[in-house]
Amino acid sequence: MKRVGIVMGSDSDLGVVQAAADTLQDLQIPYEVHIFSAHRTPDEAAAFAASARDNDFGVLIAAAGKAAHLAGALAARTTLPVIGIPIASKTLDGMDALLSTVQMPSGLPVATVAIDGSKNAAILAAQILAVEDEEIAEKLTKMRRKMHDSVMKKDKELQDRLNG
Repeated sequence: MKRVGIVMGSDSDLGVVQAAADTLQDLQIPYEVHIFSAHRTPDEAAAFAASARDNDFGVLIAAAGKAAHLAGALAARTTLPVIGIPIASKTLDGMDALLSTVQMPSGLPVATVAIDGSKNAAILAAQILAVEDEEIAEKLTKMRRKMHDSVMKKDKELQDRLNG
């Protein structure tokens, strides 16, 4: 099974990134988490991305705030899918990170989830891997069924409470 590489620009991003790790763990998809900065450790970030395919990764997730060039820096060094998680910061509430992540030049796409949307990044990574892995596809189907059942249960409880 291919692994997911999660890279965050700073250890302060862990509070957001944890949901991605937890989701991948729930889906039993192997992953690694690293701290590499597009600006402070560009050589290490580039080396990680450049060797990711050879190291059996199937998707990379990059979480960064403020200037948020990490996803683009990784995408420039690999042909693997890269998913960007813009991280909210005190300044500009994450809009700066969102715009930095989605404004990639033609030919270097980065899939981008919502600001602080690490759970969706993990699910998107799983969906990408599920194209070639039926076991992951099954787990995603079960996850969706569970979400469906949860909403229907809440609806029933609401109907019972409000409609007597």
